[in-house]
Amino acid sequence: MAKPAQTIIIKKVKKAAHAHHGGAWKIAYADFVTAMMAFFLLMWLISMTTQEQKVGLAEYFAPGAVSASTSGAGGVLMGTALDTSGNKSSAPRETASGITGQEDGARRASSGRASDREVNRPATGAQAQHSAAASLRQAFQNMPEMAELSRNIVIEPTKEGLNVSLVDEEGRSMFPQGSVDPYDRTRRVLEGLAPTLRRLPNQLSVTGHTAAARPGSVRGVDSWSLSAGRALAVRKILSGAGIPNDRFTSVAGRADTEPVFPDNPYIAPNQRVTITLLGAEPALPPNVLR
Repeated sequence: MAKPAQTIIIKKVKKAAHAHHGGAWKIAYADFVTAMMAFFLLMWLISMTTQEQKVGLAEYFAPGAVSASTSGAGGVLMGTALDTSGNKSSAPRETASGITGQEDGARRASSGRASDREVNRPATGAQAQHSAAASLRQAFQNMPEMAELSRNIVIEPTKEGLNVSLVDEEGRSMFPQGSVDPYDRTRRVLEGLAPTLRRLPNQLSVTGHTAAARPGSVRGVDSWSLSAGRALAVRKILSGAGIPNDRFTSVAGRADTEPVFPDNPYIAPNQRVTITLLGAEPALPPNVLR
């Protein structure tokens, strides 16, 4: 007897493909690696940057609308005290913006209000001085052979303008003892800064200062003659480097009457020659508005 035909059942199993995971993790990983690279590059740049370069960068990116500050110690290398009006900016003494804020603050206090012109004028002046300071620092950095003098060149805004001071330090001075003729290194620094000073529009004044004689010591050269002679020597070098004579408004010697450190007028940093880039606008007396 023949067997009935057997039904053959074929079972087909469909294998579903795995869902696509996408490449978002790759983008996130690439961003992470890029961020780490940028971080380590930043750390390397910070470690390789000098203090003067950091100050120059800080000044370059400083907001122009921040109000000016003046020195609380009255010296080139001391701390800062902020003006009583406007936004506040904290900075090392070398970067404090102590230029036109005092006069503007006095006018605002007396009038009870400030016009738009008054508000904008200090910001513009501060921005111009930041730019001038950055240009002068860059000019000095372009003289790597003068790097050892970085602590002897002090650039700081004041209410009169922008000061560029050649400051003596213990163990390193800018002029020989008792001489009005600068060292060759001082002359080279001045000649290196002269092209930048020539491009800037400011009038210039040059002022010499000496440290006070210690009690009991005998000074070989009169301090008034010494400070005035050094200021004249600096003006002569700058003039010989291409700065027209009509750019200079005054050359003066102040002897030891204006020490950087009044509490210790005998130390070397009180001895300096300062080139001032005068502000474009003269200071106005209180209660006078433009």
